[in-house]
Amino acid sequence: MRLDVAAVAALLWCFTGATALAQPEADVEWSVPARLASRALILDVARAGDAVVAVGERGIVLISDDRGQTWTQARVPTRATLTGVWFHDRQRGWAVGHDAVILRTTDGGESWTLVQSEPDDEVPFLDVWFSDAENGMAIGAYGLFYVTSDGGQTWSEERVSEDDFHLNQIATSETGRLYIAAEAGNAYRSDDGGTSWTLLDPGYAGSLFGVLPLAGDEVLLYGLRGNLFRSEDAGATWTPVETGTTAMLNGGVRLDDGRIVIVGLGGAVLISRDGGRTFAIHGRPNRAGIQQTVPIGGGQLILAGEFGVLSVAADELESSEGR
Repeated sequence: MRLDVAAVAALLWCFTGATALAQPEADVEWSVPARLASRALILDVARAGDAVVAVGERGIVLISDDRGQTWTQARVPTRATLTGVWFHDRQRGWAVGHDAVILRTTDGGESWTLVQSEPDDEVPFLDVWFSDAENGMAIGAYGLFYVTSDGGQTWSEERVSEDDFHLNQIATSETGRLYIAAEAGNAYRSDDGGTSWTLLDPGYAGSLFGVLPLAGDEVLLYGLRGNLFRSEDAGATWTPVETGTTAMLNGGVRLDDGRIVIVGLGGAVLISRDGGRTFAIHGRPNRAGIQQTVPIGGGQLILAGEFGVLSVAADELESSEGR
């Protein structure tokens, strides 16, 4: 399976609009324990208090309580590929994926409830985000956009726009604005918690797979062929940023010391020390694709991708050769 699952899924699956319910227990296919699960394709990773939770292919959910040094695989009621994970605190979290799967945990990922699954629709959710313990959103292919107000126990379908562009990633800024990176050069911003959305145009026709809000109204968008754009006015205007790569860019974080790290296919690692105005290109030696990253403090990050999950120092990434 290729790393750019969001792109492949968006091209292959169609959404029928049906509202799904969790499958009966007897119909559930549980994930299969794997000795090398931490080396499987991992597509997203999130902090859960002082722990880290990662999700990926075949319903794999991994939990680490020691900053990514060791991982434990959880038993999960799906074998669908999981593409997104979000935790409100150490206990409450949600994961989404293919087959319109939504999972919910209240014990830090040790056990999961299958809230929704629609395998007949063959449509993926691609990301999930919660503003607090009760209110959240799940987004995906062909304009798939679900909301919940009861902690993810039930979900209802909404719309971001009349178009059916694939919605790839959702993030919030320190000002409370919400941003969505989407396909065909589209992005969206909400100033009212997701009730309404404004279309943003960075002046690029290719798909955007990630969005990273920075300080104030500053925000980055990135995606296909190393394209990256920066805005200082909440997306009203955009400036292209040279990246030095044509690799697909998938995920990004801002570290406590202000450094910005963007990751992508081919082991691409972009690092900025000036708020995203310029980037230096680095790369993992084995060139394995990186899907997402999350900071765990002390200059350390967890990388997730084709290689599984890996704990690495930002300084080590910055000292690697450019690619």
